[in-house]
Amino acid sequence: MLEEDMEVAIKVVVVGNGAVGKSSMIQRYCKGIFTKDYKKTIGVDFLERQILVNDEEVRLMLWDTAGQEEFDAITKAYYRGAQACVLVFSTTDRESFQAIDSWREKVEAEVGDIPTVLVQNKIDLLEETVIKNEEAEALAKRLKLRFYRASVKEDLNVNEVFKYLAEKYLQRLKQQTAEETEVVHTTSNKIGVFNTTSSNVHNQSSSNGREVITLRPNKQRTKKNKNPFGSCSLL
Repeated sequence: MLEEDMEVAIKVVVVGNGAVGKSSMIQRYCKGIFTKDYKKTIGVDFLERQILVNDEEVRLMLWDTAGQEEFDAITKAYYRGAQACVLVFSTTDRESFQAIDSWREKVEAEVGDIPTVLVQNKIDLLEETVIKNEEAEALAKRLKLRFYRASVKEDLNVNEVFKYLAEKYLQRLKQQTAEETEVVHTTSNKIGVFNTTSSNVHNQSSSNGREVITLRPNKQRTKKNKNPFGSCSLL
């Protein structure tokens, strides 16, 4: 665990044109079901699932956003705070493939660079495909994204998509934590402590030639004193 008894929660937004299978993907992942009948998402829907990734408890909060332009004002607000993103297009819908750049720009405009994955859904409908494999792979390469071909209907690569995002986010989180710890450590080495028990300030020379002010706690101020500024005076 990153911190004992702490749970990692990841907000994941699933975006793309309407009817590409975003809602079905979330339903399949969170509930293990597939609904063939298409129902347009009005605004935003939400489901969650708790998983274990590298001995780390992770709660994935999956936000299903509407793919129609009339809901843009609503869905943009829900992008904020997102920590991972799934970009989805359909094997049978060329417009959804061509719109991926636009969807990514919308998300990045709200949250910047976050772990993102590109998903080609409905690969079970090979006879109806309008997108060549080379085109999809070239798009993923240009956007520098992990690419999955998936079938929500057949439950193919759905789990892999969200597992990858969770691992990617945890990796980034640990890296940020390590960097912050290093900054604190570096900063603390430059901080001196004043000896408040004496009016004299003792300066010592460090090994790199800089002056270091040595600080010692004033034992008198560790006693019960509700007002921490009560014994302070101007020098």
